[in-house]
Amino acid sequence: MRRKDYMITVLAPVPVLTIPLVGMMLSPQWKWTWADFVLAWVILAVTTFLYRLLATRRWSNLPYRAGAGLAIATGCLITWISVAVRIIGDENPGNLLYFLVLGGGLIGVGLSRFQPANLAKVAFAMAGALLILPVAAFRFWPADFNPGYAEVQILSSAFAAMFAGSGLLFRRAARQPVAG
Repeated sequence: MRRKDYMITVLAPVPVLTIPLVGMMLSPQWKWTWADFVLAWVILAVTTFLYRLLATRRWSNLPYRAGAGLAIATGCLITWISVAVRIIGDENPGNLLYFLVLGGGLIGVGLSRFQPANLAKVAFAMAGALLILPVAAFRFWPADFNPGYAEVQILSSAFAAMFAGSGLLFRRAARQPVAG
């Protein structure tokens, strides 16, 4: 990555963070602390960094870039929801399983060496894990499982569908010739 990429990573979250800043000025219900802004900046900066790292490779084609964008956006969304409101209850340890899936995905990306066929396998594995996750969480920690099993399974299935879509895009990218 070039110096320009690092500057983009650092500065890209700033315009997005002006939204809650203006919201705090206009509405008393919008209450963010400086720690909320720092956490949001970190999530957005990491998302930007991962996209710049994956999708701006010289040999990446359009399906590869779209697959990387979809996978990274899904990971960002899961992180944001898990940190902000929790997906499974307020104190349910099952929420940590979402971070375990994302961490496993990051390890898979590293082991894949950014090859589209291997990235497709990682995306499909993450989709499968997200489908199983609510079942395991409900089995081991049923006490604090709100908004309810069906709602959690639907949300997790939506995330799984996004990763499956990313996997399909990576699979297509593996079949297309690369513009050099």
